[in-house]
Amino acid sequence: MGMVIEVSGLRMRYGDTDVLRGVDLNLARGEVLALLGPNGAGKTTTIEILEGFRTRSGGDVRVLGVDPADGDEAWHARLGIVLQSWRDHGRWRVRELLGHLGRFYRPYGREHYGVDELLGLVGLTEQADTRLAVLSGGQRRRLDVAIGLIGRPELLFLDEPTASFDPQARQDFHGLVHRLADLDDTTILLTTHDLDEAEKLADRIVILVDGRIVADGSAAELARRVPRKAEIRFSRDGEHFVHSAEDATRYVRELFLQYGDEIGDLEVRRATLEDVYLEMVKQHEKVSA
Repeated sequence: MGMVIEVSGLRMRYGDTDVLRGVDLNLARGEVLALLGPNGAGKTTTIEILEGFRTRSGGDVRVLGVDPADGDEAWHARLGIVLQSWRDHGRWRVRELLGHLGRFYRPYGREHYGVDELLGLVGLTEQADTRLAVLSGGQRRRLDVAIGLIGRPELLFLDEPTASFDPQARQDFHGLVHRLADLDDTTILLTTHDLDEAEKLADRIVILVDGRIVADGSAAELARRVPRKAEIRFSRDGEHFVHSAEDATRYVRELFLQYGDEIGDLEVRRATLEDVYLEMVKQHEKVSA
């Protein structure tokens, strides 16, 4: 698969402060990557450089084969961007706004989504003729996603995409992301503070702390990097037990060999992405202190 994003030695400095300190990052076509990190880690700066909205201090960056600093309108038309918030005139209606924006992609030969198809994708069919000013927060966020998708982007940036979504809307959006990556071969880079969402959506997870990448891999791969015992919970004869073990599989096997059908309510909890994230941030903070 071709690389959609290629970053080597990316640096960013504001005055005397280094925000990015030599970031290396690659993203393949059709891949979904979650960029995680605490506030101030450099996530927003990284994304803005990749989108061509901010000029870097150093390093080499290629997005869709182009240096974002030199990206023209045709290059921008290949991107989809969902910011944390948009400001539109409240008198626009949903359908007319999407139709209006779609026309901007025609001069660049981009095949954009039909408005009705897009409304169905993001769950706004019933709000097609509703003014933006009266949309709920969740509906407004769905429209943000639709705006990012209108030009059928090759690369989609999602910044906290499910903010204000209710559980059903969040589940629908997750299905949409999987469809875009699997069927439309869209490459997606998302930022989120919802670690459960990152684990569900991303093929790869990158953790950025203090301007440096401290972890890069799938959620399962990252979990294996944290030396944490598994927690095994079970019940026997009406009593509940909790046990920690290095090898959960071996412990459970021996448990059933000894007690068999007496064991109930068995639950094995291994390191989660949240555990990995917190541990790696903590480790980096100790080194930096």
